[in-house]
Amino acid sequence: MGAAEKKGILTVSFGTSVDKTREKTIDAIETYFQKIFPEYALYRAWTSEIIIKKIKKRDGVHIDTVTEAMERMLSDGVTRAIVQPTHVINGVENDRMIADALAFKERFRKIAFGTPLLTSDEDACAAIEAVMAEFKDLPEEEALVFMGHGTAHNANAVYAALDDKFKDMGYRNVFLGTVEAHPSMETLMELVRGCGAKRVTLAPFMVVAGDHAVNDMSGRDADSWKSRFEAAGFEVRCVLKGLGEYEGIRKLYAKHIRDAIR
Repeated sequence: MGAAEKKGILTVSFGTSVDKTREKTIDAIETYFQKIFPEYALYRAWTSEIIIKKIKKRDGVHIDTVTEAMERMLSDGVTRAIVQPTHVINGVENDRMIADALAFKERFRKIAFGTPLLTSDEDACAAIEAVMAEFKDLPEEEALVFMGHGTAHNANAVYAALDDKFKDMGYRNVFLGTVEAHPSMETLMELVRGCGAKRVTLAPFMVVAGDHAVNDMSGRDADSWKSRFEAAGFEVRCVLKGLGEYEGIRKLYAKHIRDAIR
């Protein structure tokens, strides 16, 4: 590698307008990357234009899109770019990110992509170990229910596969559903009833504990997951902790960067 070459890591997230969870998740992931890969300049991009506009209007802070971040890296003299998403699955946002970044492939010496969190069977096992390290004392009469985002993209099958993997690894009282796809809340309710649990712990299976976690999962409205489980007779507690807060999850993303570097 020539002496003049400059290397950069672009961390791409969906984004969040909830500052407290951003600090504990997206910021924490990026800080971890900087520590592990000090020889790389670090850049940020978000894929949600709605959230980018909201932050600009509310805080006067500009957050780059993938296209803007790639331009910024070029203007800073970066010649070798690693693009690492904090996306959970290889869905619509990830497809769009890759297309946006590849528009620059002739202008960089090299662009390499890290994979989303849940890409391989090995990833699934590592992610489960990372989150269950926080819930290792789960009582037999308690169910742990994770809320994933869900997507119409065929990558949504990852959620049902991960739910099966929890059971394969011995966590029979752990369930994973989604807000916007399958497995649905109705499916989860039947499964939780079937396992004989009296109490339910709800936690997001999303990088940030943002709007979905605050409103759809733990909100006071009658249609939130918390309210629906309580209406069904369960005692419910909510853990508002995004995946970015788990050290094992940050390590898994860093492993994907290492694989991309190779």
